[in-house]
Amino acid sequence: MNNARLYVVATPIGNLEDITLRALDVLGSADVIAAEDTRRTRILMSRHGLDRPLVTLQEHNEEQRAPKLVERLLRGESVALVSDAGTPLLSDPGYRLVRLAADAGVEVVAVPGPSAVTAALSISGLATDRFTFEGFLPARRVARLKRLTGMRNEPRTMVFFESSHRIQQSLADLAEALGEERHIAVCRELTKQFETVLRGPVSEIRRSIENDPNQRKGEFVLVVSGCEIEAGEKFSEALDLARSLQDYLPSSRAVRIAAKLHAVSRRELYAALGETGNSEPEL
Repeated sequence: MNNARLYVVATPIGNLEDITLRALDVLGSADVIAAEDTRRTRILMSRHGLDRPLVTLQEHNEEQRAPKLVERLLRGESVALVSDAGTPLLSDPGYRLVRLAADAGVEVVAVPGPSAVTAALSISGLATDRFTFEGFLPARRVARLKRLTGMRNEPRTMVFFESSHRIQQSLADLAEALGEERHIAVCRELTKQFETVLRGPVSEIRRSIENDPNQRKGEFVLVVSGCEIEAGEKFSEALDLARSLQDYLPSSRAVRIAAKLHAVSRRELYAALGETGNSEPEL
């Protein structure tokens, strides 16, 4: 293992004060900082009195630049990877560099911090125990509708990024694909001066944005509730799982696991399994 490290550093998504002490230490001591946009990174560095060499690492040049950065790592230098904002690699470049560095035996270290995904989830008012991050929706409407329609029965909360010039059309497509009453949170300009969060059914949020031009400006994170599974369907899924688990576990453990995962009554689940002659689980 080489002594040099590749640091994957999370930076503020808006407010420049949202940066950890550890991130400042890493950025202030790295031999080079690989930044998606060196202009934005310089603003952050200047705000905190830091001055280190920067090179660009963008989607269009990562394939060529990543091997050169790995060469520097193998010579003993330290490299800090940052994106425009937030945690690198979430809809941002960098995975090629991380993979090449790891394959070369270089230690890759996460320096965690701000993330638009987790920030939006935390204030959305929607379930966060399970979620799926889908990045940006396709720019073309046909492809966007196809993607959304394919997620109609997704039970997990869904998180999307969206831009100002597509926000209205994407909300219209959400309504068409998932239904007007699907609950969402539209998080705009998170941590910035004009941050707003609109929560409610898609139909209501669409009207709010259509009636207020200011709500169509900035960067957006959309948090969309998953498809609600009816109680009967949940119980049926729990029953199927318990029966499958019985091939590997005692009935009591199979029932306990299935009931917990699907939030159904263990006694009722046992009663359904009892019809097949299984012994009662320990409750």
